[in-house]
Amino acid sequence: MRAVLQRVKEAWVRVGEQEVARIGRGLLVLLGVAQGDGPEDVDYMVRKIPQLRIFEDSEGRFNLSLAEVGGELLVVSQFTLYGDCRKGRRPSFTQAAPPEEAQRLYEEVIEGLKREGFKVQCGQFQARMEVGLLNDGPVTLLLDSKKAF
Repeated sequence: MRAVLQRVKEAWVRVGEQEVARIGRGLLVLLGVAQGDGPEDVDYMVRKIPQLRIFEDSEGRFNLSLAEVGGELLVVSQFTLYGDCRKGRRPSFTQAAPPEEAQRLYEEVIEGLKREGFKVQCGQFQARMEVGLLNDGPVTLLLDSKKAF
């Protein structure tokens, strides 16, 4: 499982003309699910994302986590994080999980973050979305659950 985390002042998702999600200060999480991902990958993301110390303290140092600043989460499914661009000019997405499996694990991450007490908004799975954000920093980080073990 891969995630791109962007620290934001605000972020939102629109599907067509309708806004389906909006958060204030927190993290925009673009989440990709790979073939073979399972419960351990979900657990890793649910533990790691909110505990990363990527918010500034009063001295401007990255010492505070999402939990400590009371931040929100916007989680958006992003199968293109598994696009392989090494050959040719068109990305291959063969490493991405099939939609049914990806949706189940994506929703498990969302539910896990909610169980931890976070305000979580989400995109619409498999929809063509417009994602907007006001990046704070900018701060953008990558997580890969397979590189954690």
